[in-house]
Amino acid sequence: MSDQNFGDALQFVLRWEGGFSDNKADPGGRTMRGVTQATYDAWRKANGLPCQDVRGITDDEIDTIYRRDYWMRARCENLRAKLDLVQFDTAVNMGPNRAVKILQRSVGATEDGAFGPATQAACDDCAMPDAVTQYCDIREGIYRRLAQRPGQHVFLRGWLNRLNDLRAEAGVTGFSRSRDVPERTEPVADLAADEPLEDWR
Repeated sequence: MSDQNFGDALQFVLRWEGGFSDNKADPGGRTMRGVTQATYDAWRKANGLPCQDVRGITDDEIDTIYRRDYWMRARCENLRAKLDLVQFDTAVNMGPNRAVKILQRSVGATEDGAFGPATQAACDDCAMPDAVTQYCDIREGIYRRLAQRPGQHVFLRGWLNRLNDLRAEAGVTGFSRSRDVPERTEPVADLAADEPLEDWR
């Protein structure tokens, strides 16, 4: 729950977000370290700054955008170590709305997408290793479902490599950290706030 936790989690995420990308198949378009040009433009405008190429984004700007758009939106600051990392990485790769719903399912809270007192209590009371394992299993199931859609199967290996590296970092038994330099994994469009979580089994 500390600021150090955010810094450590961000290092993990950035390892998987890569550097500059301008893949025509990526709906996010021009992207630097996981921040799209559109997100960067919006952030700079909101802060009274002129727009510029996302390749010029600074470390401080990256820190601020990830903290605001993912760490805080997914309520990672309210979670214990390891669970906060899993929640943050999921929010970045799969969207904050989906991350909250996966978290709720993992800890046995009502799956309404609203992180309130009941969700907080369930997170505080959960058995951490079990919750993290269940969370990652749900995430894998969703990836496998998404990979059945036309044109999505090509992303499955990257999604699972990232997830298995996360499992190792979060201490899930039977997984070890990847020694390979990871490639940027394709982001998954977030769920709408009122959209139910996918059937993952």
